[in-house]
Amino acid sequence: MSKKSNRFGHDPQENLVSLMPALLAGMSTLSLTVITTILLYPAADSVILIGYAIVGCVYLACYYWLYTISPNKTLHAWINAAIVGLGLGVLTYLIPQELHYLIYTLVFIAVLSISVISRRGPAYLLIMTITAFHVAHLIEAAMPLNELVIHGGLVVATIITAETIQQLKKLSQNQMNRLEVINRISENIVSTIETKQLLSLLNAAFQNALDADTYYIGIQKGDELHMELFYDDGEYFSDVRVKMEGTLSSWVIKNQKPLFLPDLRTTVKLEGVNFVLLGKPKGSLSWMGVPMKGSHVNGVMAIASYRPNAFNRSDHELLSNIAQRATLALDNTYRHALVEEQARLDSLTRVYNHGYFIQRLREQAEDCRAQAQPLSLIMLDIDYFKQYNDIHGHLVGDEMLINLCTTIRSHIKQTDAVGRWGGEEFAISLPNSDGEQALQVAERIRETLASIKVKTNKLADAPSPTVSMGIAVYPTETSDITKLIDLADSRLYIAKERGRNQIEPAPASHENIKSN
Repeated sequence: MSKKSNRFGHDPQENLVSLMPALLAGMSTLSLTVITTILLYPAADSVILIGYAIVGCVYLACYYWLYTISPNKTLHAWINAAIVGLGLGVLTYLIPQELHYLIYTLVFIAVLSISVISRRGPAYLLIMTITAFHVAHLIEAAMPLNELVIHGGLVVATIITAETIQQLKKLSQNQMNRLEVINRISENIVSTIETKQLLSLLNAAFQNALDADTYYIGIQKGDELHMELFYDDGEYFSDVRVKMEGTLSSWVIKNQKPLFLPDLRTTVKLEGVNFVLLGKPKGSLSWMGVPMKGSHVNGVMAIASYRPNAFNRSDHELLSNIAQRATLALDNTYRHALVEEQARLDSLTRVYNHGYFIQRLREQAEDCRAQAQPLSLIMLDIDYFKQYNDIHGHLVGDEMLINLCTTIRSHIKQTDAVGRWGGEEFAISLPNSDGEQALQVAERIRETLASIKVKTNKLADAPSPTVSMGIAVYPTETSDITKLIDLADSRLYIAKERGRNQIEPAPASHENIKSN
């Protein structure tokens, strides 16, 4: 449901365009009423009627100018409604009963023009004022009941006219509000290349544009739906993952069609759909979802409410427009993140390159220092790798490097980092791990690697080369990252000098091993 605008009416300049035909029609009808009265009823006071017509036409002509200079358009509308109501009420006593239908023509024109530039209040003031004059006149003239019914019907018709105009204005205003929301969202997200910043902007857009208890953006990753943004009943949820199968979102993504369910109290027949409760333990009664499909994005944007029939087709159209623009923007941020990620990775092994690994190592060390936790660094080098390449070929050597990195990843946590230091040398950062834990990781890597074999061009299995490793611990041994790297690297060469296929741990770990 689109939130209401605080603006009064349409743009004043647009109102002037709407007013001009009504003002011309009012002056013409007023002049016609006076002329008709004078011609058909010679007994009428022509001087007063002509004077009334002149004053009325001058007022209507001036009204156009007064409206343009009035600083308070709302107050101007109320004053005008009172003046016009009194003026037409007086006209009731100046012309014969037979011509009162002309007064109602003037009332219709006046109500139309006032409704265009204001809300209901001034229009109803005009209607009630002229009705009071007419009722008083009819009672005074002892008019029959059928005349009262006719006049009552004309009053009802006038009210319907005012309400119709207000509804048309509301529809028009809602449409303008939707366009403004869409334009504002487009302006905000068009240059955004960071996914987190984009999601923050989209969250603000949801809050301002749609009246929903729940909204989320879910991206398909394998058989799961990852909630990039998830808000439910006043609370934000992070790292929410849902199995795709059987959900409304999966239906939207699979069929690439929007889904509008205004009342979930009724039975919803969708093949393969089972309702899944997300967020708080409270079921939604209205749900809308639209697909988000791009080069790097395949997901859904959805809103829900705990009330039935909380949304309408206009809300559905607005959500679709937001989703279209959000998809393009999100696709762009993912593409940018992918390019950045490619720049950080070694092209062969897909681990961090030398430069970015050092950056990550410094960041992890800062985090560990703030948390008073250790960080261990392993420097790893493949023994006799040049000879291995000479014997089996560089393609087999490359395959071995890839297998090595796969092995390393299988023995470290997601919060750890591995980078290619250069050639056949690699570095492994283990935040929140001491020297003994690092030694255990190194031993598992060495043992697993010893069992790996690679197919050669001769269809024979090439045994894996051995590896040598050195370990240093931050900040117990040094709080300087450069010295930490040098320390681990020097221990790597100690391991090589001892005969290779060795691990040189930190001294504290060495002592613990001896004591055990």
